[in-house]
Amino acid sequence: MGDTISKTPGASVANVLQGLAEYGQSPWLDFIQRSFTEAGSLKKLVDEDGLRGVTSNPAIFEKAIGKGTEYDPQIRSLLKDGALSPGDLYETLAIDDIRAACAELRPVFDKTNGLDGYVSLEVSPYLAFDTEGTIAEARRLWKTVDRKNLMIKIPGTAEGAKAVREAIADGINVNVTLLFSLDAYKAVLEAYISGLEERAAKGEEISGIASVASFFVSRIDGKIDGEIDRRVAAGDKDAETLKSLRGKVAIANAKLAYQYYLDIKATDRWKALAAKSAQPQRLLWASTGTKDKAYSDVLYVEELIGPETVNTIPPATFDAFRDHGKLRASLTENVEDARHVLSEAERLSLDLAGVTDKLVKDGCAAFSASFDTLLGAVAEKREIVLGQRLLQFSADLPADLRDDVAALEGAWNKDGKVRRVWEKDATVWTGGPEGNWLNWLDIVQERLKNVAELEAFARDVKSRGFSDVLLLGMGGSSLGPEVLGATFGQAVGWPKLHVLDSTDPQQVKTFEKSVDLKKTLFIVASKSGGTLEPNILFAHFWDVAEKALGKAPGEHFVAITDPGSKMQSVAEEHKFGHIFYGDPKIGGRFSVLSNFGLVPAAASGIDVQEFLTSTLLMVDSCGASAPAQINPGAQLGLILGAAATRYGRDKVTIQTSAGVETVGAWLEQLIAESTGKQGKGLIPIDEETLTTPDHYGTDRVFVDILLGDAKPDARLAALREAGAPVVTLRLGDEVQLGQAFFVFEFATAVAGSVLEIDPFDQPDVEFSKVETRKLTSAYAETGSLPPETPFAKDGAFAFYADAKNTEALKKADTVAILKAHFDRVGAGDYVGLLAYIERDKETRAWLQALRLDVRDALKSATAAEFGPRFLHSTGQAYKGGPDSGVFLQITVDDAADVPVPGYGFTFGVVKAAQARGDFEVLSNRGRRALRVHISGSLEEGLKALAAALRTAIKKG
Repeated sequence: MGDTISKTPGASVANVLQGLAEYGQSPWLDFIQRSFTEAGSLKKLVDEDGLRGVTSNPAIFEKAIGKGTEYDPQIRSLLKDGALSPGDLYETLAIDDIRAACAELRPVFDKTNGLDGYVSLEVSPYLAFDTEGTIAEARRLWKTVDRKNLMIKIPGTAEGAKAVREAIADGINVNVTLLFSLDAYKAVLEAYISGLEERAAKGEEISGIASVASFFVSRIDGKIDGEIDRRVAAGDKDAETLKSLRGKVAIANAKLAYQYYLDIKATDRWKALAAKSAQPQRLLWASTGTKDKAYSDVLYVEELIGPETVNTIPPATFDAFRDHGKLRASLTENVEDARHVLSEAERLSLDLAGVTDKLVKDGCAAFSASFDTLLGAVAEKREIVLGQRLLQFSADLPADLRDDVAALEGAWNKDGKVRRVWEKDATVWTGGPEGNWLNWLDIVQERLKNVAELEAFARDVKSRGFSDVLLLGMGGSSLGPEVLGATFGQAVGWPKLHVLDSTDPQQVKTFEKSVDLKKTLFIVASKSGGTLEPNILFAHFWDVAEKALGKAPGEHFVAITDPGSKMQSVAEEHKFGHIFYGDPKIGGRFSVLSNFGLVPAAASGIDVQEFLTSTLLMVDSCGASAPAQINPGAQLGLILGAAATRYGRDKVTIQTSAGVETVGAWLEQLIAESTGKQGKGLIPIDEETLTTPDHYGTDRVFVDILLGDAKPDARLAALREAGAPVVTLRLGDEVQLGQAFFVFEFATAVAGSVLEIDPFDQPDVEFSKVETRKLTSAYAETGSLPPETPFAKDGAFAFYADAKNTEALKKADTVAILKAHFDRVGAGDYVGLLAYIERDKETRAWLQALRLDVRDALKSATAAEFGPRFLHSTGQAYKGGPDSGVFLQITVDDAADVPVPGYGFTFGVVKAAQARGDFEVLSNRGRRALRVHISGSLEEGLKALAAALRTAIKKG
């Protein structure tokens, strides 16, 4: 700011800015910055220029905080130990600046008895059209800043005016901003008076409450003059009259607003308040910098000088007015001329009302955009400071996809969709029940507040000397714990975590033999308590544990379930050692950061407080105050959504480094069950070893998850070069696994919005359960499953399909049937190999080798899944997602079966019923599905099937 002292003719003081006081006007500065205050520059303006107040807005703070490095030391200090979101970080910085400015201006406040000396801080511009949100934030900021000479800025929208009334009634000083029209001004003045009256009626003091109405000026001329210039250039018949109005409408509009102010002051209503020492709500002229070079650079200061007003002046205009401004009582001059100007503007259809309405909306949008930019800059600084404490996210995208994602990020920012996700606004998706399933957003904070419960449980488990923890569950109740156990491994001095999520009788016996039943803690995980698999697994392991211990084993059992569920009743009846509750508003696949993941984590020795504290950093990175372009969860979700909907890249191919190999199985369920419905969806492809670009179509997005210093697979570079999108998440250590969980959860929710589906339901999983229950009920009643007839038999193989598929596949032998089936695989299709067999090292290797042969021969994505585990995972997408899957279901004769205590069937019957129920729904959905049943030796049958399939898909 310059130090020139104006020698204005006619002024009675040396400094023309100080001279404004003689005309009853207070000069405020539309600027704030820490270095400006700390260097003494603000105090200098107060002392030498008679500065009486400061205003701020998002654009000002964006320049102050978002650019440069002066705030960086405090940012580093704030983030040294704690976790702050970009929004919380910004607010902490801004409030420190506001308080410092309040301190500099407090002498002015005291000297003027509370007329001046104010510093303004704006509520979030995102709340401009939200009355309840605005008043809540006004109250919070007023309490947090805790300075008598603070003013809370509230936008003068219709919704804002209602909040102004409440704020004044609460005793909060208010600067009403973004006023352009006389009608809007009338509304906020009424809000001010009504608020004072309400307060006075309650016997509360009103003398200490201050308010200004920020009436914007130059922006009106910018719009009106632009329209005048357009019409003059077009040869308008009223061109001369139009030109005479140039640069006059805004000032005329302001003068008539002042006349209304004077009229109200003269009313008995106001006089009654004045008798109680109420301060008038002064008009504050805002946007007083000159934007048109044809006008004087102090036009909007010189022409609006009058009693009981404020002019908040931008720095350049402040300097200019000091240098060559002239003082006169201009505000009450030529009032009739002002009326004439507005009358002519109306006659000539310059649409002042339309212009001012648009300026309000544009102003709110501009402040929101500035706030987005500010928060983005703060988020970037935050990310740099946190460094290795955050997982690293990056994306290599082809140019067209990158541009589309950038456009989506802009749209999400404009529509406030990240904030709306956090507000649990169902209209982000379909406007249905989505808002009832979003408590996963807050669960990390909630569990941290109650972490002592988990830590006490962990100490109890360790003190009792358990050697093993066996979790019994399916889908979301089991896949997250499985990842935690595999990633962290067995901690020294703690039991080993095992996860059983299968009804295959061989698999059940394998797990039974792998643990010491006398020293095992059993965790039964079931949200509803009505899911078949955990219930029958509980029945089995309760029985074998009781026999091993020689007594009721309740103390060896823990339940994780939703409050009021059937499983809670079972646990109470059987006197379980612990019952932990889930949140009914968190779906299973989003539950890993709730008790469903944290209880087994604590039991196996994982430091849950450290885990959650680390995860919270990423929750904040994906938070409501992190704009889409810097929000890793939003970015990833928009990438996946745009790639699928605009480019057909709907096969999300998951690659992992050593140490995090099992993340893909959890991610499969999250993505498939959330997005695969209504004929849309993302198809996750896990554990499909990479190969060269010529073996892929154009339907892939690659997601590479790395741990520590692991190097990415070299083949990804070639895929990038070939135009495939590659997204990378690098975890610094195992503790950052929680961060990865949250990023993917948020991304999946965002992708669901892009796909225009509800990502929190799973209708086709439920249909499979219904079909399974029909079959198990039939077995319980009759002692056998309903008969079925294969359409073909060839040695150990029997083939089943619905009528439509049978017609297409009815061939003479196994190879011919398989060839006909896989000949139906086209571009953009994927192959699902669905094996209802024990999942062990040998069968996984067999299925993996087979799927790679299929991938290479057909150049299609392949899913290699074990049933019934996948039914609660990818099964939803196979049935409800896009009709691009070609499925081979594999069932076998069980070598041995295991009865389910208390039920009228065996595990083998349940598995068979699940396979048949699954196939029934696939067929009902019109999928290209074939089932092959292997009789006799499993090893020989699998070997023969693989040979036949390889022959069938061989080209040439």
